[in-house]
Amino acid sequence: MGKEIRLCLVYRDMWQSAGKYVPRKDQLVRVAEPIVDMGCFARVETNGGGFEQVNLLFGENPNHSVRDWTTPFNKAGIQTQMLERGLNGLRMSPVPADVRKLMFKVKKKQGTDIARSFDGLNNPQNLALSFEYAKEGGMIAQGALSLTFSPIHTVEYYIELANKFIDLGAQEICIKDMAGVGRPVSVGKILAGIKKNHPNMLVQYHGHSTPGFSIASSLEAARAGADIIDVGMEPLSWGTGHADLLAVHAMLKDAGFSLPDINMSAYMEARSLTNEFIDDFLGYYISPNNRRMNSLLIGPGLPGGMMGSLMADLEKNLSSLNKWLAKRGKDPLTKDQLLIKLFDEVEYAWPQLGYPPLVTPYSQYVKNVSLMNAINLIKGKDRWEFIDENTWDMILGKQGKLPGKLGEEILALANAQGKEFFYGNPQDNYPDDLEYFARKMDENGWSYGPDDEELLEYAMHPPQYEDFKSGKARENFLSDIEKRRNEKFEKEGVLPPSPSSNGVGHFQPKEMNIKVNGETYKVSIDYGKAESNPVSPASNNGQSQVAEKTLTATNATKEILAPLEGKFMLTKDASEAPVKVGDTIEKGATIGYIESMKVMNAIAADESGTVVEIIARNGEEIEEEDVILRLA
Repeated sequence: MGKEIRLCLVYRDMWQSAGKYVPRKDQLVRVAEPIVDMGCFARVETNGGGFEQVNLLFGENPNHSVRDWTTPFNKAGIQTQMLERGLNGLRMSPVPADVRKLMFKVKKKQGTDIARSFDGLNNPQNLALSFEYAKEGGMIAQGALSLTFSPIHTVEYYIELANKFIDLGAQEICIKDMAGVGRPVSVGKILAGIKKNHPNMLVQYHGHSTPGFSIASSLEAARAGADIIDVGMEPLSWGTGHADLLAVHAMLKDAGFSLPDINMSAYMEARSLTNEFIDDFLGYYISPNNRRMNSLLIGPGLPGGMMGSLMADLEKNLSSLNKWLAKRGKDPLTKDQLLIKLFDEVEYAWPQLGYPPLVTPYSQYVKNVSLMNAINLIKGKDRWEFIDENTWDMILGKQGKLPGKLGEEILALANAQGKEFFYGNPQDNYPDDLEYFARKMDENGWSYGPDDEELLEYAMHPPQYEDFKSGKARENFLSDIEKRRNEKFEKEGVLPPSPSSNGVGHFQPKEMNIKVNGETYKVSIDYGKAESNPVSPASNNGQSQVAEKTLTATNATKEILAPLEGKFMLTKDASEAPVKVGDTIEKGATIGYIESMKVMNAIAADESGTVVEIIARNGEEIEEEDVILRLA
């Protein structure tokens, strides 16, 4: 009998790689039993990463989901694992140390056994606390090497990185090939090097399928001594997901490895349920392109896990760009044309940005900057005109040391804007914050929940949690679902179904544009629907209420336009005072923010003057070239 090798089903990551959302709690509980009955998995990835945030976005309590979803696996003796982002915890931005520490304690209590911790910069300093806190909380600390392919990310680089993680307390190592661009032979060499230095260290291989290497990489990893291989399953394997269970299982069996057999009856049930979830509502958020493998991604190296959001971002930006082109009598672009321009720009911009591994959140930063560069070049503008604050923090070292050197273009830009570089411990930039959120929960009369899990959720995802508590998240989700359903039925030429009993009512507009004396105003419509469990006026990400608009704008001579589409925010946190009517602002001053492509973009005034009217509504979507405010 050959060497035993185990398999892990990455059920959470399968969904994140496919689209925006994950199944509801009741759906996860239903599919757990057939996954257990398949009898071939030693581990199942149940939560972590974007799992909890997207639960909040469709109005479901993620803590209840995690507890109920992990329970069947705990009872069956199948280990559960989560993905966490080191300094960033479970979100896209850095997290205070006390919140990070509570996270591991809570997740263990909720039934998660293993914490797969990665740092988007492969910075060991950022993972030291993750390993420490995971073990203190009773979890297994697994350190993940974020695999990418560049002149500086060599086999030797990754073997040495594993040594550093183990020295800091990692109990297992994961080779996290999040874009699937790791060349199979190199993957084998990295794994063999780790095993040579640490023969008893458990090593797990995780690879996405998008460029086409992952099946060969799985075999090379197994031959080099991997203990566990991550797999996906139909209907969400391959494409931007992971190598399929059936293919990997058959391949490893043929190669002489020992694996448990697959209960195909249970497999078909799990497959059928997953299809049912897609048909229910999840399919509205899965681009057909995400079901295809694409070797074009070998060049830019973007990860499969972000391709769902990438295609959604591309679609939105393409719509805005084509409107801009149409206004100027120019031909529109197709999605494929813009995608290739984006890929080309990633290859140009990535070295300039210091070769951050293309993994969350830095893959988003590189993609966002590259997309804005590509769009600006199409419009005849210069590169680097729009770098969001999160990306600047990465560039300046506030989230850790970059693997490579910054390019001359970026250094010149930082110098011209008077930016200061940071060389200390990134965690020091984000002081403890649990007491602040506990105080806010007390003020609202909210329970901390078992094991302080609700306190953790609030501190980890403040704006999303407030929207969840107020009911706004659920309302927005149901409205979006109905809009997508109506668009689908309209496209197919059939009438949409009657409103269902699940709370999706007929979609009613929230705004209208009206003209008064030649001036166009955006008017909010109130249907008299009371919100349940309202939060304090400071809800919207700790911001104050929308500044009152003036009804006369006859003196307005200048308009500040939105440079991109997204959600408009007057402020990004409670420490800022929002711009209001009557304020005098200088050219270059920040007048608000647009949350787009998962990052916050500061919007600078390109004119000076006195604010006479604020058009954009706080917390609502805005299109490129929409008027934000008017000046006199």
